[in-house]
Amino acid sequence: MISADAARNVVGIIGNVISFGLFLSPVPTFYRICKAKDVEEFKADPYLATLLNCMLWVFYGIPVVHPNSILVVTINGIGLVIEAAYLTIFFIYCDNKKRKRALAVLAVEIVFMVIVVVSVLLAAHTHEKRSMIVGILCVIFGAMMYASPLTVMVRERTSIQFCLSLIVRRVVVCLNPSPA
Repeated sequence: MISADAARNVVGIIGNVISFGLFLSPVPTFYRICKAKDVEEFKADPYLATLLNCMLWVFYGIPVVHPNSILVVTINGIGLVIEAAYLTIFFIYCDNKKRKRALAVLAVEIVFMVIVVVSVLLAAHTHEKRSMIVGILCVIFGAMMYASPLTVMVRERTSIQFCLSLIVRRVVVCLNPSPA
C-alpha cells in the first residue's frame, strides 16, 4: 500500500512538471518579441499576474506559513525567475507607455506582497491561520492569473484571437489536484 506522503509527493511532482510547462509556454511569444525587437500588441498582464501568483505561493510554502511544502516553493520560485525574465524582455522591447504601466502594476504587486507578508506574520500566530489566509489569497489570485490571458484578446472583424495554448495549459494546471 502506498503511503499518503508518497502519494502526495508523486502528485506534487506531476503538478510541478505541468506547472513548469505552463511557465515555459510563453517562450515562442518572447522568441518572436526578441526577433522583432518589439512587443507589438502584446501586453504584460498575464506575466504580471503569474509573477504575483508565484510570489504568493512562495510565501505560502515557506515553513513559517505552511511547513513541509518544498515542492510548492521550488516550482513557484522557478516560476518567479522565469516570469521575471519574461518581464525583463518585455521592458526592454516595449514603448514607454507600456513600460510605465507595467512598472506601476509591478510596484503595486510588490507593495501588496509586503502588506500581505507583514500582516500575516504579525496578525496570525499559528500555521493553520497563516496557511488559511495565504491559501485563500493564492486561490483568488490564481483564478485571476488563469483569467489574465483574456485581457490580451484582440478583436478582429467578427472573430477573436488569443493565445489558445496558454489557456489550455492553464486549464490543465488548474485540473491538477496539487497546490503547485
